Amino acid sequence: MELKLTNPIVFFDLETTGINIAKDKIVEISVLKVMPNGKEEQKTIRVNPEMHIPEQASAIHGIYDDDVKDCPTFKEIAKDLARYIEGCDLGGYNSNRFDIPLLAEEFLRVDVDFDMRKRKFVDVQTIFHKMEQRTLSAAYRFYCNKNLEDAHTAAADTTATYEVLKAQLDRYNDTLENDIAFLSKFSTQNNTADFAGFIIYNEEGVEVFNFGKNKGVPVVKVLKEQPGYFAWMLNGEFPLYTKKILTEIRLRTAGLVK
Repeated sequence: MELKLTNPIVFFDLETTGINIAKDKIVEISVLKVMPNGKEEQKTIRVNPEMHIPEQASAIHGIYDDDVKDCPTFKEIAKDLARYIEGCDLGGYNSNRFDIPLLAEEFLRVDVDFDMRKRKFVDVQTIFHKMEQRTLSAAYRFYCNKNLEDAHTAAADTTATYEVLKAQLDRYNDTLENDIAFLSKFSTQNNTADFAGFIIYNEEGVEVFNFGKNKGVPVVKVLKEQPGYFAWMLNGEFPLYTKKILTEIRLRTAGLVK
């Protein structure tokens, strides 16, 4: 089943130096842009992360320091990439928990304040896990009856993700609506305020912490009653985007937390 689109949607996948959103960097990004008229564009860009790619990461995606030493840095491609995906919804596999938070982090690191909150996110992994509980390779076999060649390369994973979503729409046509807003809501597990999930919205739509001793406690309440907590988070190894959202909340409610 082909997607019914109002806006273009960009399926993307990142290969990285690791899985720490606050520290790790992109070494390859592949994007598949699908237009409302069905036209598709795909591009893959290798990126110099300006840091050593750990051997355990290279063992997964096959990209080593020498492979990217002459490639552009993320700073060099950031503005063009932001323009390319401007106005598009975003899709991926495990993208809500990893790819989107890390991409947002990379934009902030190079002072490109790309507001990703304006778009809808469709996480094909979440749809799959709600329906079948499998990996991407298994999902590709299950839904598309194909073996995923070159797994853990950004281009192969991106294309497989797009094909799996279309097959999911065919298989679950009585449950899934062919509508990006519906798919975005269906594939969102937590209503996160900061992408990485350190701050989420509770059932009342209030921002609360989602970790540590203050889990479930409204952010405003913590900032008011524990003045040092704000500085602790800003100086800690949290993603820049988490710090950005925390600062926005503090500024927005400055009169309440003095």
